[in-house]
Amino acid sequence: MTEATSSLPHLREVLVFLALAGVLIPFLQRFRVHAVLGFLLVGSVLGPFGLGALVEQLPWLAWFTVPREEGAQALAEVGVLFLMFAIGLDLSVERMWAMRRWVFGAGTLQVLLCSLVAGLIAWLLGSSAQSAILLGLVLSFSSTAIVMQLLASRRQLGTQLGRASFAILLFQDLAVVPVLILAQALGQGVDALLPALGLSLLKAAGAIVLIYGIGSRVVRPVFRRIASARQPDVLMALTVLSALGIGALTERVGLSMALGALLAGLLLAETEYRHEIEVMIEPFRQLLMGLFFLSVGANIDLMAIVRDPLWLPLSVLGLLALKAAIITAILARYGLPRATAIEAGILLGQGGEFAFVVLGVALANGLLPADAVRFMMLVVGLSMMLTPLAAAGGRGLSAWIAARSAEPAAPSAMPELPALEGHVVLAGFGRVGRLIAEILEQQQIPYVALDNDAAAVTEHHRRGAPVFVGDAGRAELLGALGVQAASAVVLTMDDPPAALRAVLAIRTASPDVAILARARDEPHAQALLEAGASTVIPETLEAGLQLAGAVTERCGLPHEAVQVLLDQQRALRAPGMTSAFGSRAPGG
Repeated sequence: MTEATSSLPHLREVLVFLALAGVLIPFLQRFRVHAVLGFLLVGSVLGPFGLGALVEQLPWLAWFTVPREEGAQALAEVGVLFLMFAIGLDLSVERMWAMRRWVFGAGTLQVLLCSLVAGLIAWLLGSSAQSAILLGLVLSFSSTAIVMQLLASRRQLGTQLGRASFAILLFQDLAVVPVLILAQALGQGVDALLPALGLSLLKAAGAIVLIYGIGSRVVRPVFRRIASARQPDVLMALTVLSALGIGALTERVGLSMALGALLAGLLLAETEYRHEIEVMIEPFRQLLMGLFFLSVGANIDLMAIVRDPLWLPLSVLGLLALKAAIITAILARYGLPRATAIEAGILLGQGGEFAFVVLGVALANGLLPADAVRFMMLVVGLSMMLTPLAAAGGRGLSAWIAARSAEPAAPSAMPELPALEGHVVLAGFGRVGRLIAEILEQQQIPYVALDNDAAAVTEHHRRGAPVFVGDAGRAELLGALGVQAASAVVLTMDDPPAALRAVLAIRTASPDVAILARARDEPHAQALLEAGASTVIPETLEAGLQLAGAVTERCGLPHEAVQVLLDQQRALRAPGMTSAFGSRAPGG
């Protein structure tokens, strides 16, 4: 099948990618090759600078290669959009405000200092002032896609390292717009630079405020009204519409689509559908991000190292070392422990995917010659390819320094963001669930709740309760609620099949967490215990026993004797429940 005979554009590239994602990458991971590095390497080998260059001589290679990188680029851009959307979902305005000192302080310093030093080096090597300014800014950016993927795979997004890295990356994402505007304005001459930049920034700020202001009054009510039908296809359609639609609006007013996707995520982060959306888009985001890394790899010409064995490797290593040193110094100055600051500096040392966009604009406006643009794209691409290896080295170096350092921890270095740890997960928020929540609030025990009644959840959410729409029988959703770090899960739903599914899903997501469940009767209680519940309360049995205990005490039986009698009846009527609460070891 060729592009001429296929009715679907770029079908060959999509088939090659799916084969790589489904067969080759899992094979590489068996040898502990990180998925990001695997996609980058495979993209380079099979891309237009690798085996793809031999397609004209060996046409059969077209079935196994990506001879034209454009075939993967469109879907790769969608992958970046969903990455930014997921970041917005996880961030929320509350978290951004809590990190404002890091985002606008450390982030601003990082971009300015890295741009200044890199631009000065470019100017000393013979670039014009305009080109040096642009190159400095381009090289100051890191790869949000790669860094966030690495942090997520290592479960470090909530650590000091993850939050500090995210703060730097977030400011870089916000700075995308002015840098793009600057790249276009530099082509018009220095005289037009300041007026064009000022007008564009003012327009960008107004567009962001307008989109967020209107979106909060439109997007959230639409989700609450339409998605309450509990149809997954409807929820998916609304989610994709929000991410792509708001992205299209920001692009229309001269901003980046990635920034629009981030705004869409921020809008939905405050709604009761946040966790269900997060779980729903995760598989698609992972696939599309893989395609993005494949397309980046397709831009990398590994043979260029052979043709230029001195300057190209020196430039890549110099970029990694320069940015790592500057970022380490900034983060240490802001109070991050030295070992963590060094790890973050190494992690953020690469160039970013945004460089390919800006360098393309620079080439179109005549700011840089074609050979210089190609060289810088190679430097950025190779630095991205080395990131997984550099990150592993940085992690080892950080552990070595921390083990040999007497430096005390700095708990106030990073703001403590709302985190899911040591909390209680409530599945079901009816009368029983609300009663338990009230007691937990009185004792200042954090909790998060799930319920299927969208209308009721909306009302609770408006009042500030941490209640979200979702099914406790989905292991992925439980993972998003931090069930692995929870102190207990309480099942209060009055639906025996749903409770049984939830116990099985919870045990899949976390084999050790304590599960306390409400059962309708003795057979239901036994089924929950066999499925893995730790504690089961049969509502009919317990109500009858409590009444029996009260009446026997009224008839003169001592309290201690009544409790022994009740325990005997529990053991007889619900085997496996040996105390007043029917406890069993987690997972047993």
